Amino acid sequence: MSLLPDLKAVRAQFASLPELAYFSSGSYGLLADGVRAAFNRYLDDRVAKGADWGGWVERLELVREQMARVFAVDPDEIAITGSASAGINAIASALDFSGERNRIVLSNFEFPTGAQIWHGQEQAGAEVVHVAETGQGIVDIEGFRTAIDERTAIVALSHVCYRHGGRLPDADIREICRIAHDAGAIVLLDCYQSVGSQPIDPRSLGVDLAVGGMLKYLLGTAGIGFLYVRRDLIETLSPRNSGWFAQVDPGAMDIFANRPSPTARRFEAGTPPVPSLYGTQAGLDIVLGIGLDAIGAHVRSITRHAITRLAAEQIAIFTPDDDERRGPLLALPSRDDAALVAALAEDKVITSCRDGKIRAGFHFYNDEDDVERLVAALAKRRELLG
Repeated sequence: MSLLPDLKAVRAQFASLPELAYFSSGSYGLLADGVRAAFNRYLDDRVAKGADWGGWVERLELVREQMARVFAVDPDEIAITGSASAGINAIASALDFSGERNRIVLSNFEFPTGAQIWHGQEQAGAEVVHVAETGQGIVDIEGFRTAIDERTAIVALSHVCYRHGGRLPDADIREICRIAHDAGAIVLLDCYQSVGSQPIDPRSLGVDLAVGGMLKYLLGTAGIGFLYVRRDLIETLSPRNSGWFAQVDPGAMDIFANRPSPTARRFEAGTPPVPSLYGTQAGLDIVLGIGLDAIGAHVRSITRHAITRLAAEQIAIFTPDDDERRGPLLALPSRDDAALVAALAEDKVITSCRDGKIRAGFHFYNDEDDVERLVAALAKRRELLG
């Protein structure tokens, strides 16, 4: 049963429903009618005005304010970037790995981009240490306790693992942050696979930085991301990656110096992703209008219902059963994950796959009928299940 006040009205905002049973939100959120209309507005504005720099900058600031509301932080703590990669790279460029504090600690939950960026710092003197998973979709904080010491510059965490949906519980994140801060390190949380599917409070968690993008559970599009930077940390980090929108006054057009903004804007770069701002603003309007508390409750409820139904059909799930250790994504072992994704799509059940597993990513627009279609399509193709 849905915990949203009017799930039927919510679903009516997505032209793909109910024809599709859509479970690929962990790859790309479903296109809402409002987001589609926003892209058309961009094209209409281009025809009518040609260029509208004042309006585009205003829209940039509106999206910044929306992301601040998502995290319950100040707009000056939010950078709007071209991608999650751009945000991580900006932070990496602000750190000095040439001295004794050169250690980077990662969990094995990391998405390849994040891990690759941090390993890229090895050429600048960094030492990268991985904390392995200790069980089925679980990273034990004892691994962090061992890896973090006075040599550690930054600890990079993924809130939800893209491969299987395992999540770091809030209590574990807080404890990892305490360990890191006691050692003089900062903590970055990659929440790409969770933001928009549940409330996330960086201040309460104790993280110094949070990064992600807009195209998944925030219902936006590609080419745009975000970076949260704790206010009292901002001016201690001077990124070598920069650009005119990272300056204290972008309009100064100063070619003789780099004068970074005193806000998180210093982690931005060149011209903002104008078309993506239109779509992202519309997607965030929907997410904030429904409310992250309501979305989080619905996602927990519908994933629990799916777990129950899959168990009844004796279909194995890799993702942790514990609500505190599970995000919006369920992973099912498969003998041929790509073939199973294609077979499910024949029944208009849309999933994705990684690491030998089918991924079903749930959002506020999924209902119990979607779950029944998923279960029936999987049961029909048991020979491809793990």
